[in-house]
Amino acid sequence: MPLSEYLARLRDQIGSDLLMLPSVTACVFDGEGRMLVALHTEMGGMWCPPGGIVEPDEAPGDALVRELQEELGLGVRLRGLIGAYGGPSFRTTYDNGDQVAYVITVYGCTVETGPAEPDGVEIAEVRWIHEDEAAGLRMPPWTSVVVPEGFAWRDRALVIPEPAG
Repeated sequence: MPLSEYLARLRDQIGSDLLMLPSVTACVFDGEGRMLVALHTEMGGMWCPPGGIVEPDEAPGDALVRELQEELGLGVRLRGLIGAYGGPSFRTTYDNGDQVAYVITVYGCTVETGPAEPDGVEIAEVRWIHEDEAAGLRMPPWTSVVVPEGFAWRDRALVIPEPAG
């Protein structure tokens, strides 16, 4: 998706200078307890849980449901709040020079409707990973906090049925 009208107007005024933006991320888990991660085209080919920007007047949970539907065609059920995060490792500079400091609200989710189908614009590929697989993926710095906390939340909050067989 292109920049929202809101962000485009801000960027017209401030150029690539630093923006602090509210955002949302989904730690989506399947029946085997794996987390969904997405290969983001605009982040230099890095993997991370899917999410996006909260638009003006939009509730964070609604933004998350919208983003996953837009980018992956995925319907999710929000199961709980994992946490809210910010700080130096949540700051990034995109290839075009735009600087952003994100404050991310992270939700634990399960799939309601799917499967996840990358939009081919923002998301190139998706995969389901076990916690030990995260270390083998190229991920942005903030995932070193969010991904382990997502799996810890899963262990506390979700009852994952044993795989059949």
